[in-house]
Amino acid sequence: MTATEPAPVLAPTPRLAARARAVGGSPVRDILAVTARPEVVNFAGGLPAPELFDTDGIAAAYRAVFAETPARALQYSTTEGEPALRAALAARTAARGLPTTPDDLLVTTGSQQALSLLATALLEPGDTVLVESPCYLAALQAFSLAGARVVAVPGDERGLDPDALDELVARERPKLLYTVPTFQNPTGRTLPAARRAAVAEVAARRGLWIVEDDPYGELRYEGERVPWIAAHPGAADRTVLLGSFSKVMAPGLRLGWLRAPAELRRACAVAKQAADLHTPTVNQLAAARYLADHDLDAHVRRVAAVYGARRDAMLAGLPAALPDGSAWTRPEGGMFLWARLPEPYDTTALLPEAVRHDVAYVPGAPFHAGEPDRSTMRLCFVTQTPDEIAEGLRRLGKALRGAYEGTVRTR
Repeated sequence: MTATEPAPVLAPTPRLAARARAVGGSPVRDILAVTARPEVVNFAGGLPAPELFDTDGIAAAYRAVFAETPARALQYSTTEGEPALRAALAARTAARGLPTTPDDLLVTTGSQQALSLLATALLEPGDTVLVESPCYLAALQAFSLAGARVVAVPGDERGLDPDALDELVARERPKLLYTVPTFQNPTGRTLPAARRAAVAEVAARRGLWIVEDDPYGELRYEGERVPWIAAHPGAADRTVLLGSFSKVMAPGLRLGWLRAPAELRRACAVAKQAADLHTPTVNQLAAARYLADHDLDAHVRRVAAVYGARRDAMLAGLPAALPDGSAWTRPEGGMFLWARLPEPYDTTALLPEAVRHDVAYVPGAPFHAGEPDRSTMRLCFVTQTPDEIAEGLRRLGKALRGAYEGTVRTR
């Protein structure tokens, strides 16, 4: 083409798939991007405290893997996962009351991938998925991306209502129920044992898959462990249990797993082959070596002791920070608590004012599959020290008082 010739007219490229156009990004990630300034006390993230990572132990595990099996560590692996890691995971699961063999497990690249694989294996566009209200954001994304119709199950401060679940299953004929029954994200609440048994009974009687996500269950600060739904009679052939090392070892390893009945597990393995062939070999071998050489349970107890003190610091500061008429959860473990402000507070509208006061939270609205509760917020208490939490809540209280006095329009 010479300088005098007109530029060619280019045809537009084909449009993105409808599912990609319809599903937005993560509101939490968007919030973190604008609250990354070091002076911001950030209650918005769901990040483990990095100073508590066992960096020495994990580094030693990697050194041992490269010293002893370097070629294997750098080679392709099986889609299902490294046998040594699956054996260790099976033993940990069985020790917690759910008989499990290595063949029951599929290693995934974080438990978030497990949600995507299950959506691929189970859902057709238009299928109905039931979720808690409120619900883990990235699960809503995964199901929406699959073209599912997402319906919230009514509940209360103790979690989803099994009677409401029974009615919804009869009316909506869903494919699956997704639940985080222990230290739920975003509320921190734990579903009682009796309700878990009732959920299992509904699934058995009505014909329903249960996806039981358990990324936080080992982070217990008080109370007694509640058995998995997967361990209840009637649930064994229809419950998928998801686990992760992200909150108890390190999220950068990107190691999760799913325990599922054989046919569904094989379908997820096929979906994984199309996604990434397998989870990185070296990370799997290092995790298996860490479990062999170190006491992960002792490490988790140390982490939980620190997190429990941070939870207590947040609970102690909330009465002075939040306006009269507010209510909040008191989680027995995990990373989050859930607060509800009185009318007319709108936490989405208030967030910019909070950020101007150098404190951040996640508004509650995006966690709802149906009509959002705009007076709610999620607060993560594990990343800051007790002194930082106290300062962050002081700033939050100042921002909310300014809003109440008319500095910010709430609704």
